[in-house]
Amino acid sequence: MGNIGISIKRFLGNKNTVTIIGVLAGVVVLYLGYNWRVNQAVEPQSVPYAKMTIAGNTKITSDMVGSIKVSRNMVETTRTLVTSAGQVVDKYVKYDTTIPEGALFYESQLMTDEELPNSAIKDIPEGYTVYSLNVDLHSTYGNSIMPKDYIDLYFKAVDDNNYILFGKFIESIQVLTVKDSAGHHVFTSSSNGIPSELLFAVPDDYFLLLRKAGYITTNSIEIIPVPRNKSYTDKPGETQITSEEIKAFINAKAIDARQTEFLEEAIAE
Repeated sequence: MGNIGISIKRFLGNKNTVTIIGVLAGVVVLYLGYNWRVNQAVEPQSVPYAKMTIAGNTKITSDMVGSIKVSRNMVETTRTLVTSAGQVVDKYVKYDTTIPEGALFYESQLMTDEELPNSAIKDIPEGYTVYSLNVDLHSTYGNSIMPKDYIDLYFKAVDDNNYILFGKFIESIQVLTVKDSAGHHVFTSSSNGIPSELLFAVPDDYFLLLRKAGYITTNSIEIIPVPRNKSYTDKPGETQITSEEIKAFINAKAIDARQTEFLEEAIAE
């Protein structure tokens, strides 16, 4: 027994033996590691696919989605590939995209309810109308005005005596959304990030007044959005006109269809 132990020690103590054993161990590790990586790469993984052709602007429901197995390597190398049905169901197909039957889903094809072009106007209350105010990066304070913020509208004009009329016009207006020139929501990945219009809802008579102001081509009229602080948004007041002088100025420069009809009846009498 002692002789066997001595022989083993001598065998292991031989430098050539140790080298051979190390090389063999390295080959085994490389072989096992390679096989593991190959198996991992080709091991199938389930991903969702479209069971039917889904048109743009369509809400995806569970009956439209099936499951298919693809190689894990495909999933790992295609970063935008959607890997679970939960990431697809209840999303919308982008309005400029159609997903064909049998196709896989990619993140760039999908959008949330908030990203829909018409999402801002779906839930406005009765008696309110959506108004679109032209803006740019400067007038939005470098994209500081965001959806759900409460802002004020200021008014600037030049009166008939060449005096500047300036002041707060309407206060406590909630911004529905901010869009770029292509109609994309500015604060989404599909947008260029440059604001073109603010959308907000105001009472119908306020909307009429704003539209009147927009149609007056003289007097250098401007409607100016002004952001407020967080507490102003957290505890919003009632949306209301704060300057009867500005209201009177606008009405003096334009009349609406009801007033025109009234005047025509008066003249006819």
